[in-house]
Amino acid sequence: FKKPIVAAVAGPAVGIGTTLLLHCDLVYVSCTAKLKMPFVSLGLCPEFGSSLILPRMLGHAKAAELLLLGEPFTGAQAAQWGIANAALEGGAATLAKAREMALRFSQLPPSAVAASKRLMQTPGREELYRVILEEGELFAQRLRTPEAIEALSAFMQRRPADFSKFA
Repeated sequence: FKKPIVAAVAGPAVGIGTTLLLHCDLVYVSCTAKLKMPFVSLGLCPEFGSSLILPRMLGHAKAAELLLLGEPFTGAQAAQWGIANAALEGGAATLAKAREMALRFSQLPPSAVAASKRLMQTPGREELYRVILEEGELFAQRLRTPEAIEALSAFMQRRPADFSKFA
């Protein structure tokens, strides 16, 4: 997207709700926001470039915790790790900060902002597009696997998934 994208998160952000943040220019979260990428536990795989972006941003070990184990994290942690620009107290403060920063863009020359954003995104853009396509294809395939069907059924039935028959 050519224009800056500013996000505010004050509650839960699960799956795509978290991975979308990796593509935003500015992200503001409440300290107590709950973020999680539970793809593997649902029999799926990471999506929307998260398998490329998170290891580069956080290192392999931390990305493995978040993507492979689906470990939840708070808004405060997201800010500490660089996923968010800042963690604020409460939803109202979070939304106010995001609006304030978005309004700052309206006071800048639009073509200079767009050109600068394009320059920041150019390195690795083709690789990211390739990874997003690969993840998307694999994600669609995984949705039809017995593991994913079991995981999603268990989730809907509010019971633990049983993957013992797939080992």
